[in-house]
Amino acid sequence: MDISTSHSAVSVSLLSSTDHDLWDKYVHTKPEASIYHQSKWLTLIESSLKQNGFYFIAKDATNNVVGILPIINLKSWLFGNYMVSMPYFNYGAAIADSPEIEAQLMQAAIKQGETLKVSHIQLRASEPFVSSATTDPMTVSTQKVNMILDLPETPELLGKAIGSKRRSQIKRPIREGVSHKFGGVELLEDFYEVFCLNMRDLGTPVYSKLFFKAILETFADNALLCVVYWEGKPVSTGFLLHNNGRMEIPWASTVRYANRISVNMYLYWQILSYAIENDFKQFDFGRSTIDAGTYKFKKQWGAEPQQCYWYHWVPEGAQAPDLSPSSGKFDLAIQVWQKLPLWVTKMIGPPIVRNLP
Repeated sequence: MDISTSHSAVSVSLLSSTDHDLWDKYVHTKPEASIYHQSKWLTLIESSLKQNGFYFIAKDATNNVVGILPIINLKSWLFGNYMVSMPYFNYGAAIADSPEIEAQLMQAAIKQGETLKVSHIQLRASEPFVSSATTDPMTVSTQKVNMILDLPETPELLGKAIGSKRRSQIKRPIREGVSHKFGGVELLEDFYEVFCLNMRDLGTPVYSKLFFKAILETFADNALLCVVYWEGKPVSTGFLLHNNGRMEIPWASTVRYANRISVNMYLYWQILSYAIENDFKQFDFGRSTIDAGTYKFKKQWGAEPQQCYWYHWVPEGAQAPDLSPSSGKFDLAIQVWQKLPLWVTKMIGPPIVRNLP
């Protein structure tokens, strides 16, 4: 299938097997790029989640990379056929040397989407598009923010910043005898048990254990787990990724019965202290809706909102479906899921959630 385009001596094509190094070298030169822009996600998602990726690379006349756009095609009978850059995470969209090249990359993605007859394309950008040079108009959603904390120089300074109430909440689980570990694949079983139990109670399908294992192994230098233990059992956990001086927590879970001792406050204190002690400059708590419960939790640590710009393209005359869990259409499914045995959710959850963005 020919999707290549060219304009002003810049050509756009799909990433070839020989250009992965060029792609990643370009990503590493761009401070605005996230870890999710790296080419390793293409193989990881295709192998562990069985979704097709279309990675567009722009080159100039001298074969230098001048822009990239990673995008994944999600396709299922339940949720439809659509494309996202990047699904499962909070960051994506094109990275390019100019707004014109960025627009050219988006046009290539739209051309691919038209060929695949997708219902819509979603681009998860951290900044508004400078140019609307695409011939196809896009709408933008600004309902979500990423909560970012500029880390102080020491944990002691963080403790002073969060105040006495939060410090007492952190001390409560310590008095109860909790402990914690940082590690990699060796903690995966404990992480996954807590994660699956929490997701079941929330009514949300879970990713497969193999997906998390693939991330820990593929990004061995950028990924780690933190697990909190109480009375010999794992009760709270966070999956951490870091890149360019910023640590983030794409997944965090706590079992309900441990909430009464504020174990999640202990979890975040240990993670933030670890980030500070390892010279990270920022901590990304993930996305929230303004004034929602998760927003207020993150705000109490000093995190500030960073606007998300989620752009949508739809074919002419069409409208993008609302796949948000808050839309109301999934309320019954959520209630049913919460009542399922844990082993059932582990078995049927991964084939479902891989199709959700």
